Amino acid sequence: MAREKTRSQQVVQRTSDESSPNPVWFKPVMFGFMLLGLTWIIVFYVSQGVLPVPGLGSWNILIGFGIAFIGFLMTTRWR
Repeated sequence: MAREKTRSQQVVQRTSDESSPNPVWFKPVMFGFMLLGLTWIIVFYVSQGVLPVPGLGSWNILIGFGIAFIGFLMTTRWR
């Protein structure tokens, strides 16, 4: 006859990566990417396309969103 384990008897094994907190630098870098991307877009709009990289034109918006998106992706790994 097979025994069924109750929830209290089941052992859940976790790897060290799942329970360990993030390094100290993680949160500042995450917010830094988000703010840098936002700043890039604001500077592009305020300068009317003269800054940050004039040769790229409207691609500066995509670059700003890309930088901010890296920060938002980092939020999925934040503990």
